[in-house]
Amino acid sequence: MFGDLGKMMKMVGRMKAKLPEVQARLEQSEYTGVSGGGAVIATVNGKLALVDLRIDEELLAGEQLDSEILEDFIKDAISAAQENAASAAQAAMKELTGGMELPPGMGGLIP
Repeated sequence: MFGDLGKMMKMVGRMKAKLPEVQARLEQSEYTGVSGGGAVIATVNGKLALVDLRIDEELLAGEQLDSEILEDFIKDAISAAQENAASAAQAAMKELTGGMELPPGMGGLIP
């Protein structure tokens, strides 16, 4: 039993050492979300901050566009970009742990 605990603690130590590198890589990455069939494109960084927002000029020229539709497109694109960033962070953590799920409470060992 204690052998498994020792192995787990060693693994946590390795994860702590690699975590800053993984975090830096994620923070420097950009993630894109699209809505309205490509009419609105939002880009966020690894900290989920919006870094770019593009709205197709043809969308703005359309007579059928009202502010509610534009607002929904913008919110959807930003949400999609943030979901992509969160998925990338989750995948990076899974890679860092070798696919092993940490037991409840162990996540606190990794800042």
